[in-house]
Amino acid sequence: KCGPSAGHWACLLCLLRGSVALPLNCADESSSPVPCTSISQDKLLDRVTQHAEFIYRITEEVCNQYEELYIPYPLRGLKNQGGGTCTSMSFPNLGSKTEIQQISDMRLLHYMLILAQSWVEPLTYLQSSLKNNDHAPDTLVSQLKWVSDKLTRLEQGVVLLISMEEGGAAPPPAALQQALSEPQLGVPDSIFHEYNSLMCLKKDAHKMETLLKLLKCRQTDRLSCTL
Repeated sequence: KCGPSAGHWACLLCLLRGSVALPLNCADESSSPVPCTSISQDKLLDRVTQHAEFIYRITEEVCNQYEELYIPYPLRGLKNQGGGTCTSMSFPNLGSKTEIQQISDMRLLHYMLILAQSWVEPLTYLQSSLKNNDHAPDTLVSQLKWVSDKLTRLEQGVVLLISMEEGGAAPPPAALQQALSEPQLGVPDSIFHEYNSLMCLKKDAHKMETLLKLLKCRQTDRLSCTL
């Protein structure tokens, strides 16, 4: 059972097996599969943060596996040259670490929501592309599907956090909405484009994990929180 008392890796294994249908259910409190109608903001933030941690770790595994399978070792250093092509680079810059510390919880939540939403279509394409690759192992495809499912649930959790914060789901700031509506990256047409997309996903997953941990820290001791 993936409850609060479960060990970190035991919980990860539980999630990978698909035993948790939703991130916001009450499986740890009741055997009923009915989603929670009431959950504290602190507990919800904790669950969403755990999802972000799992997403980043599995994304990192997917990137490493893809690298081993398709990217010659001498070319792996080139991955850093593709950072500027990530879709999230078109989003408003949150600023330096010091400046991010001053950003409101609501703005950070809106940023993470847009970040999660921006990966819906790219992840769908990557899954389809790998399925059509006869040489791609099933584990790679299933891990990417897992990331896609968990990212959707993380998005649902962030939406609910925004609703709790404002007493009703408010739309993201106009600048973020415009960034999401702008043309996204073209569909990958080569292994290196797929590789770059995975590296961007890894980078953005780590960003979401870091910002959620910052929000979680603010719930207990805002003055001591660092990035």
